[in-house]
Order: sequence, then structure tokens, then C-alpha cells
Amino acid sequence: MEITGANYLIKLLNQQEMKKLYITFLLSVIVIKLLYPQGNTESYVRAEKYLYFNIQKLVKNLEVRPNWVDKQNFLWFEKQTEKGYKFMLVRCKSGRVQDAFDHQKIADLLTKELKKDIKPDSLPFREFKYGDKLSSIEFKLNDTINVNINLSNYFLNKIKNENRKLNKNESLSPDGKWMVFIRNYNLFAKSIPDGEEFALSIDGIDKNDYASPISWYKIVDESKGDIYDPEIDIVWSPDSKKFIAAKIDRRSKGKLFLFQSTPDSGYRAKIWSYERSLPGEMNTANIEYFVFNPGEKSVVKVNLDPFAECLNWNNPEWLDNKTAYFRKFTRGYKAYDFYFIDTETGKCSNPIHEVAKTMIEYQMVDAKVTTKGDKIIWLSERDGWGHLYLINGITGQVINQITKGEYVVHSIQAMDEKNKTIWFIAGGKEFERDPYYKHLYKVNFNGSDLKLLTPEDADHSVWISPDNHFFVDNFSRADQKPKAVLRSMLDGKLIADIQESDISKLLATGWKYPKPFKVKGRDGITDIFGLLFYPTNFDATKKYPVIDATYTGPQAVRTAKSFIRAYRNDDVPIAELGFIVMTIDGFGTAFRSKAFHDVSYMNLGDIGAADHIGGLRQLARLYPYLDTTRVGIYGHSAGGYDAAHALFTHPEFYKVGVSTAGNHDNMMSKEWWDEQYMGMPGKHYLEQSNLSLAKNLQGKLLIVTGDMDNNVNPANTLRLAGELIKANKDFDMIIFPNKDHGSLYYDLYLIRKRWDYFVKYLLGVEPPKEFEIKKN
Repeated sequence: MEITGANYLIKLLNQQEMKKLYITFLLSVIVIKLLYPQGNTESYVRAEKYLYFNIQKLVKNLEVRPNWVDKQNFLWFEKQTEKGYKFMLVRCKSGRVQDAFDHQKIADLLTKELKKDIKPDSLPFREFKYGDKLSSIEFKLNDTINVNINLSNYFLNKIKNENRKLNKNESLSPDGKWMVFIRNYNLFAKSIPDGEEFALSIDGIDKNDYASPISWYKIVDESKGDIYDPEIDIVWSPDSKKFIAAKIDRRSKGKLFLFQSTPDSGYRAKIWSYERSLPGEMNTANIEYFVFNPGEKSVVKVNLDPFAECLNWNNPEWLDNKTAYFRKFTRGYKAYDFYFIDTETGKCSNPIHEVAKTMIEYQMVDAKVTTKGDKIIWLSERDGWGHLYLINGITGQVINQITKGEYVVHSIQAMDEKNKTIWFIAGGKEFERDPYYKHLYKVNFNGSDLKLLTPEDADHSVWISPDNHFFVDNFSRADQKPKAVLRSMLDGKLIADIQESDISKLLATGWKYPKPFKVKGRDGITDIFGLLFYPTNFDATKKYPVIDATYTGPQAVRTAKSFIRAYRNDDVPIAELGFIVMTIDGFGTAFRSKAFHDVSYMNLGDIGAADHIGGLRQLARLYPYLDTTRVGIYGHSAGGYDAAHALFTHPEFYKVGVSTAGNHDNMMSKEWWDEQYMGMPGKHYLEQSNLSLAKNLQGKLLIVTGDMDNNVNPANTLRLAGELIKANKDFDMIIFPNKDHGSLYYDLYLIRKRWDYFVKYLLGVEPPKEFEIKKN
């Protein structure tokens, strides 16, 4: 082809223009890299800023916790200020909000008394009591001296505190006439008026003793043995004449062990133990109840066979001075019973025997009893949803169903027997609202006149006054800051705006609210809810790897519904590294219908994966910046099981996982949680064990445990490591010395290693070497 001079010149110019365009493109890439760094030191610094201990300094007054003034229509609460805190008073009838007292005058008095500078926004007490008609305040100055300040003339008077502080093995009767205490595995009583002391029981022995329930988290240094240091647990009758105590037989209860390689001193490792029965084991601790009468020096055994302590979620409660009641599960959690106790004879009646084909969720049971015991307000999922029933307290027959419909009652908050009214918390009743948002309702015993008392489209947390006349309502959403108001229990009428939170410093950092979303579940019909967390430098034109922040324990909801949970968590800082973090609550998790919940029964291996994967793919069609080819997952405890399980069972989707403190085989866990959600042991335990599935690993997996974890024993992680080694799989593991279940979760080195793992293997960037996380 002949090239003329003109054509040659045009071609040369085109080449030069192409070079310019290419250079411009390269410069734009560099600018973008500088403006939107991912996985480098700058992003780590941003992530550090949003860790829970740093971010919480940027907000104020997220919640009002009222202190109700006895038999008066007042409450006080603590309010944060720029320099500290002060106390506020709310006059409930008028709704007036004011300072609880003159803080400067109090500070001046205490400066003079203590001979040191006391500031009005950092007074040396956080609790106090008002005198009659708000005439004075009284607070503890030290263990022996109380201070009373007259609020009319601000005169200070010191009062010697004659009340001896009780030891943990002592209990004083409500009328102050009896002291009951534990000594040598038995109960003793002391008459306060005359000082007479005597034994109430004589048959208590080591590990079969009275009134000192087992602690799930007590660990014993095996080189020293168990040290008997009981904490008394008894329930006094209203007239102070009797009390109920348990005798717990732990003699056959099994142990789990911890190997502490780095003790506080010395070079010899330590062996620690703690009592823990495993699923299906019969060698659990057993409970018997006894009723003691110190005045008559008598004891009556409650006429029930001993039952496993893991089945007892509530201490007995007194109906009156003669009758008590309590509730308990049966082994396997397929039945739940309500008992009345005649405390004079020990005889029991059993008006309610609730049964289920699958399991009865321990969080979906509640009861209120009328003063005569003739009626019981009963929370049950018997119609497929959590609802209230009015039950005949003698026959157990249903008088009427109080609430009904496709929503969930969570709990009974209060009862007005005279006016036959119940107040309860529920979610899912309000049309087009997130069904997890909690609201307060009022309804009559017969189900009539149902009223919503918390109208805002938000998650509500309520505090009810002792006389059931008022309540403080704290409400917020993941995408809405908190506010606190005072309302009437009669109709929910707004009485006062008490407090609005201040998050201005947080917003000034560029922090963004997470984005709530709703997608369809695996059935294509049911709505599934979650949150997306974005980096502050989010650019919708880019593609972002996604991290699934998981915890599918069936007792929980992982996705934050309130602002308090949404702004302060591990998801916010991880997003800053260059990810979109997703939380989602699929089938099998809590507080929806029973059918929704039962998907996970005997099926914890489901981990909601179909809903997580399907939900993310739906979101990706809406938001092209979500990269479903680069998905990671992390979780702790049951979430640690999820993270590893996801890589074993869905390797085509999940590429990188960080699993911390995972309960990888439910046969190694604890009898109550696993029997609640997996039923009694069978082949399904083995089939869903991560140990059985480790050979399927394809992606990058980091497994972590603390060597002092007495919740999820480290053997879970070590055995998983053994199976991965046996299958010749590449993986990473960290064992943290001297870390238990909780302290491991908050360990700064773990946080950094989790960041590094996702940055390196999911983002494809070499993380900054040994970045040191600091508290600002």
C-alpha cells in the first residue's frame, strides 16, 4: 500500500495522540490508586480508626437507661457531655427534662470535703438515691460512709454505713431477720435479732452440695485441685419465712481439659479442667429443689425426680408465701413443662406440658402468672409463630389465644391483672417493616384492643416504670441514629423527647451508614434481610471483593438492627481495607416463623448458605460493583464453624475463609446448645462435622483458637488441623496462648491477621508488614 506524505503525517499524528491517551490513562490509574488505596498502609490506618475502641469515642448519648424513683413519677439518667457526664431528671407527668441537681454546688461541696478538686462533669459517684419529693440525694462515698445532700440548702451530711457488705456465700432475708450462708457444702442460718446460728442441711458433700450452682466457665488448675468457694443462690419468699434452694449433684459430670503452654510463671505447662457434659452423655449434673424454713428449722423436698441442670433456664419464682412455680425442659428440648410447687408439702402440679415435633426454642418461652395462679399468660410457637395464650392454671386448658398472625412475640414485658392487660415485645406485625424490628404492644387478656405503642419504623428497646404507667423508648436503625423518648403505657402517647444522640464527630470522619437490603430466600418467596458495609472511599465504578460476615447460630440474628450494633463491629473496619462486607440472616436463624427456624434443626451444616449465596447474587445484579468471583467469609464460634464449612461445602463460591474458635464438631461441644439445635446424637452429627468434610478444602483457610478457650474447646480446631493434614491440604493456623473465647475475639493481633489474610488472598495485595494496631 502506497503511503503518501499526507497519509504518513496523519498516521504519525495518530500515533502521538495514542501515546498521549495512553499516558493519560496511566496517570488516571495512578491517581485512582492514590485516591482509593486498597490493602495498603493508608487503608489499614482508616480501618484502625473504625475499630470498636476507637469509633465509640466519636459518639455520645446513644441510649437512656432510666433509674426510676421509687413510688414517684420521676426518673434520672446519666448524660454524656464534652468533658464527662452529668445527671438528668425527668418529671414523667409533665415531661420536663432538667438537671438532676446543681452539679457545680455538689462539686464545690465535695472539693471541700475531700480536699481535692472535683469537677462538676466528673463527680465521684455514678449512682445515687433521691429522698422523698426529690428533697435530697444520697450516695456512697466509700465502703463505710454515705453522703446525704439536702437539695434545698446544699448542706452535706455524712452517714456511717452500718450495713456490712455481704459475702458472696451469704444471703439476707428481705425483712433483714435472717442471714443464710453456705459452709462446708451445707446451708446454715443465723437469726439476726438474737444471733442464734444453726445448720439447715447436713447431707451436703463435695460436688453434691446446696445453693452453689455450677459455673459453666469455672476452670480448675489441676495441679492444685478444685477450691471450694461457693456463691449462694437462693430465692426468698415474699414474707421472708422460707426460701428455695437447689442441690446439684455434679459427681459424675464429665470434664474437658485445657493445656496452658505459657503460664504466668515457671517453665512447666499447666493443665486446667472445667466441667462440661457433651451431647448425649448421661453423666451431667442433676438438680433437686428444697424449701427451707429457718424459723421452724425445717426442710421440704420438692417432689420431682432429679433433672439435668442444663434444662433449667429459670430459678423458681414465688406466687405467694405458700406457692412457687418454675419451668424446665426435657432432654432433647422437645418438651417444656410448667410446675406449681406447694412449698409446705413439696407436691407439684403440672398444668402445662408443651411438646414439639422438632425442638422448643429456649428464647421463645415466657410466662406470667396471675396472683391466684388460676391463669397463666403463656408464650408458645404451637401454631407456627410465637404467640401468647391465656391458659387455665389448674387444668392447663387454653382459655383463648391472645395474639395471632404471621408475626413473632419475643417476650412478655408487664401485666396488669386488674385491667386484664398485657404488654409484650413483638416483631413482624407492621406492614412493610423489617420483621426483626422490635416493638412494644398492649393487648387485653381476651385478645381485644391490640395497640402498637412504639410507632416509629425502627428497632425499639424499652424500659418500663415499676408502676406500669410510663416507659422509656430507645429507638434506632442501622441507618438511623438513636433517640430516646418517654411514652405513656396506656396508649403510647409521646410525653417527652428525652435525648437525641450526637454522632457528628463520627460523620465528620466520612463514616457511612450501612445499607439495609431485602432479597428473596431460597424458596423465591420469603424475604431475607441483611446489611452491606462500604468503605468511606467507595467508588461505584470499581469492582469490590465481598466478605460474608457470618454467624448462623440458630439462637441469634447476625445482622445489626440497631445503630449501636451497626456502627461498632468488626465489619466496619474490614470494609475500609477495600471490601464490601455483607451480613445476612437466612433460613434457620432466630425470630421468624417456626418453619423458618426449623430449617436448621438437626441441620446446622446448612449454615444458611443457599440464602447467603443466592442473596449476594441478587444484590450483584442490582449493584455491579459487587464481585461475586471474589468472596470471602469469616466468623467466630458458630460463625467459625460456618466459615470453614462454607469452604468445604461451597468451594465454587467461597474462596477465602477465616475461622476463629469454631465448634467444628458438635459432638465435642456442650450438651445444651447442641441438643437444642441438633437433637440427640446420631449420624447427622458426623455428616455435618467439619472434621468429616476437611478433605474438600480448595480455597485459602485460616483456622484460629485460643489455648484457654473454655467455651469452644481448642481440641475442635486441633482436630480439624489433623484432618486437613491427613488430607494433605494447605491451610494456615494460629494458636493464641492464654486466650479464652472472648479475649481471643478482641485480640489485636488476630484482628490484624484477619485483615492481612483477606487483603493478601482476596484483594490480591501484599499487606503492610507487621502493621501495629493502636488505640487512639
